[in-house]
Amino acid sequence: MDDASLLRLRRAALLLLVGAVLTLGGAFYFQWVLGYVPCKLCLTERLPYYAAIPLALAGLVLPPRLTRLALGLAALGLLYGAGLSVYHAGAEWSFWPGPSDCGGGAGANPAAIGDFLNALQTTRVADCSTAAWRLLGISLAGWNALVAFALAAISGTAALKP
Repeated sequence: MDDASLLRLRRAALLLLVGAVLTLGGAFYFQWVLGYVPCKLCLTERLPYYAAIPLALAGLVLPPRLTRLALGLAALGLLYGAGLSVYHAGAEWSFWPGPSDCGGGAGANPAAIGDFLNALQTTRVADCSTAAWRLLGISLAGWNALVAFALAAISGTAALKP
């Protein structure tokens, strides 16, 4: 493998790493700083990024063949995430129903009935079929679909390009 091909693989791994970290950072900012409660689908949409970060880190140091494998696995996971985000955004637009068990932010199980009643009064539950925030008419789920697809394209193209 020539130096240009190795550099292309490392650059793709670095872009994947930066993109995944920034995306998760944005999600945590909305949750912890702005106070948006993530729904069940929002939390599930983060999983491909959690997997992409160590795969991207591995891609920065592994031999080229294993870097391609790491980038390919990340691309597959991110394509799953993009599909899940499209489903989520479609549920927000009422194109189809969202999951019937969707809610989030519940926290720990209280031990006593009094604690349970207090928890019910303070717990905020997010509905998967309601967009909490939009930019240019696109919800967070919609933006996540675009980001996940772009990162999947970058890592998948690098993994498959000879």
